[in-house]
Amino acid sequence: MAETSPNSDRAGRARRRRYLGATIVTSIVLLMVGGVAHVIKIGATRLDDMRRLASYDPNDPKELKRHLRAAGEDITLHHQNEYGTEHLHSYTVAEADALLPKKTWDELDSMITIPGGCFEMGTNLARTDAQDHPEHKVCLHAYKIAKYPVTNAQYARFLAATGHRPPSSWKSGRIPDHELLRPVTLVDWYDAVAYAKWAGKRLPTEAEFEKAGRGTDGRRWPWGNKMDPNRLNTYYNVNSTNDVTDYTNGASPYGVMGMAGNVDEWTADDFAPYPGSDAPSELFQGKVGRAATAEDQSMKVVTLVPVKEPYKVLRGGSWKSDPFSTATYHRNFAFPNYASDFFGFRCAGDVGAKEK
Repeated sequence: MAETSPNSDRAGRARRRRYLGATIVTSIVLLMVGGVAHVIKIGATRLDDMRRLASYDPNDPKELKRHLRAAGEDITLHHQNEYGTEHLHSYTVAEADALLPKKTWDELDSMITIPGGCFEMGTNLARTDAQDHPEHKVCLHAYKIAKYPVTNAQYARFLAATGHRPPSSWKSGRIPDHELLRPVTLVDWYDAVAYAKWAGKRLPTEAEFEKAGRGTDGRRWPWGNKMDPNRLNTYYNVNSTNDVTDYTNGASPYGVMGMAGNVDEWTADDFAPYPGSDAPSELFQGKVGRAATAEDQSMKVVTLVPVKEPYKVLRGGSWKSDPFSTATYHRNFAFPNYASDFFGFRCAGDVGAKEK
């Protein structure tokens, strides 16, 4: 038998190491390519779904019903509804009261007391929106916050008592079928303030909303630090709002429901930078799109122009949001006269204040 020289043995081992290294690298590359292809496929499927849902025949009632409106379309519909000449008669007081049994009314109207004290508001996480920075300590007195967002049924009581105009999504002034317990939407900030005043309450500040949602341990979502799609309605996983009594496993540390997903909720505050913010100042400047010329207007080309009116803060994310917009520290914003099918609200109050 021929003997193998030490040099040839070392050369063989070197070749085997090179082959093994090349095999590992090739396998990693294939896995990465496969993963990217899978993500692209998922993204393409989602885009196809959204294109399908965004393309519709407005003369076909079935098509119109499944159509998912963009925020700009909602704003236009709300404006037409608010300033239209037709006044829709909604519910009488007796009809509104009869929508739900007393036990359900009591549950929907329940308030939870949040103890006074300090908590860490905002975040220092790098991959978050600039307006959410920095993390900073905020101290609050004890306050109360509604266990649930305001529902269509509750809003019907308000309309019956005040004659306020119903949302544009209510056909002939009536709540759509099977939506009594869904959060009321297509309401702007002024509608929310009017309801809260009628109820003997107010809108929560964004600090009150955040503390009620995350507690004092700095958690990213009401239930903890891990995103869990089974605990909330977000990113079109339901394709509409849901009953406020759903997702009981998504409650906050204080037992407050729906603080993430379902609807973005109006708060009392203007959209302003936090102390020590690194966000560009123009982010907080209200802006509207205006066409500079008649030609631009005909082509729907607009320039964003600063205005004096400030944005208002919305919190919680929605059924249309990307999942990370539902984090407890995330701040959304819109003009107070804007409304959408993913904007809602809940009430808050001072401890010891009388409620209706």
